[in-house]
Amino acid sequence: MIPDKAPKEDVFHGSEELKKEAHIPSFEKYKELYLKSIEHPDEFWGDIAKDFFWKTKHAGRFLDYNFDVTKGEIFVKCMEGASTNICYNVLDHNVHERKLGDKVAFYWEGNEPGDELTVTYRELLQRVCQFANVLKSQGVKKGDRVSIYMPMVVELVVAMLACVRIGAVHSIVFAGFSAESLCERILDSQCSLLVTADGFYRGDKLINLKLLADEALQKCRDKGFPIHRCIMLKHLSKEEGDAPLGSQSPPAKRPCPDLQVPWNPEVDLCWHTLVRGASDECEPEWCESEDPLFILYTSGSTGKPKGVLHTLSGYMLYTALTFKLVFDYQPDDVYWCTADIGWITGHSYITYGPLANGATSVLFEGLPTYPDVSRMWEIVDKYHVTKFYTAPTAIRLLMKYGREPVQKYKRDSLKVLGTVGEPINPEAWQWYYSVVGEKRCPIVDTFWQTETGGHVLTPLPAATPMKPGSATFPFFGVVPAVLNESGEELEGASEGYLVFKQPWPGVMRTVYGNQQRFETTYFKKFPGYYVTGDGCRRDKDGYYWITGRIDDMLNVSGHLLSTAEVESALAEHEAVAEAAVVGRPHPVKGESLYCFVTLTDGVTYSRTLEAELKKQVREKIGAIATPDFIQNAPGLPKTRSGKIMRRVLRKIACDERDLGDISTLADSSVVEHLFQNRCCVGV
Repeated sequence: MIPDKAPKEDVFHGSEELKKEAHIPSFEKYKELYLKSIEHPDEFWGDIAKDFFWKTKHAGRFLDYNFDVTKGEIFVKCMEGASTNICYNVLDHNVHERKLGDKVAFYWEGNEPGDELTVTYRELLQRVCQFANVLKSQGVKKGDRVSIYMPMVVELVVAMLACVRIGAVHSIVFAGFSAESLCERILDSQCSLLVTADGFYRGDKLINLKLLADEALQKCRDKGFPIHRCIMLKHLSKEEGDAPLGSQSPPAKRPCPDLQVPWNPEVDLCWHTLVRGASDECEPEWCESEDPLFILYTSGSTGKPKGVLHTLSGYMLYTALTFKLVFDYQPDDVYWCTADIGWITGHSYITYGPLANGATSVLFEGLPTYPDVSRMWEIVDKYHVTKFYTAPTAIRLLMKYGREPVQKYKRDSLKVLGTVGEPINPEAWQWYYSVVGEKRCPIVDTFWQTETGGHVLTPLPAATPMKPGSATFPFFGVVPAVLNESGEELEGASEGYLVFKQPWPGVMRTVYGNQQRFETTYFKKFPGYYVTGDGCRRDKDGYYWITGRIDDMLNVSGHLLSTAEVESALAEHEAVAEAAVVGRPHPVKGESLYCFVTLTDGVTYSRTLEAELKKQVREKIGAIATPDFIQNAPGLPKTRSGKIMRRVLRKIACDERDLGDISTLADSSVVEHLFQNRCCVGV
């Protein structure tokens, strides 16, 4: 599977200087350790586990599992018998055993330049203990689910780690999601409490988060599930006397007179009031290895989001090791991941992975283009960032503005660049490498999913010769395979379904509350394999190239969206009889949403209706799902059995006339009509 030697041609290499200090300095060392991780996993992961504190040790096999639905229930168990607490390992262990109390955990950079905060590991531990005591005072106990709906502030990290400290399960909902999406996630996970904030700025745009949170809680009440406690952080409406977290500069937040914060005294509680009287000491709850850690919802092809469940020990070890080796973390690094903690990237590579290594990170609230398109490089210079991790969407967006905004700043601190969320096209890779990294920083193009917990295909900076656009080789413990439609493994250069043959410690354990959906989604198509839902190509040198989703999912700006979920939101409008959604290539976002709607009898298509439909999708799902194009479709291409042929719709959206076999269409004249009336697409 792994070639004997890495190719020498058409590849890029890490510098000799990087190799001198690297954890994995060569391809030969990578291969040696990879074979150990596959052939002797107990020994390999046992060595990693020695860096952490265990209240009790595990007994028996390090990993026990079944990936074959024909042999019984799917399960993965890691380090059974061991007990620990992740919060203790990422905070107490760093402060007391590793003597990192005075080290900066986070440099927080607000939306507005000059709005900043520095938080040390000791300060973070104290604040987490305080909020853990607050949660306990509100009746939250081990196993309870807590929903967190907050902007990118340090208190978001505090809230999630406070849950972990007392054994509660956090369910973080991205602050860009709608009230309907928040309600849906609260109901599915049966959360007992909501933590939110008053509001935040996203560039120039003011978001009244508390208003959205209240709408969600009302929807929960309407559906028979009242939440009796909502803790609100005063982020924009902070008053004198509200103790700052860490060392804060004079506030640079713009005044926000338009922010009207709704308040229900029967439900709402103020974060600042609660923590003011709370002790900053809290004993951790010792939890079993396979106790739940968090639930994070990801779009599902049925339209209903899936609650991906991760558990303690395996996830902790896997995020810690992937962070350390993929970014080649060194103790003096300043690391910056530009993701939002509302996504898995923020869970694994802003919170758990970096903190498990005692790293210093930048936590960024703002946008890469606000107040100008040089903002990211200004921050890199300001904090002397050495390891930088962002999405191809951001790179493609900044490419449009050319080199000058990048070259205004030195960026000479940078050592490793990374990408996440979607495959990076070779043109963007070359610009990132040449312009941002000045041809001296290797690019780690990481492939992974909410479900995998951490990187599964990725280069290692000093060890892996890089091919622009390729996720290269598997991480330790990961065994990929390429299957054809019949489920046969393909050898050598080939293209097909990307699957994995065995688990690694950080893989998801189930879909929360729905084991059957877990097995159907990931294991029934090809028994014996975890099915990613992505296609891939393996070249003659053994490199893996992700070719995109092969189910009814779209990757828009690195975020997975379900076509069924968007179709459902459109169809709820009284004017829509039927809707079909497909992806269309987009130069910045990767994919854009192209929607076909069939209207009910007597309704006329208009710009006003189009605006209403876009608004409806935003309100049901969130701004990231807003359709780019909506086409009036009096009829949809269907088979004689009534199935919509989305393959044909994708061709229409892209104005591609080579339709392939359409002999099963019930009415082929529909297709020509749709071509003639397709949206005028200028991208």
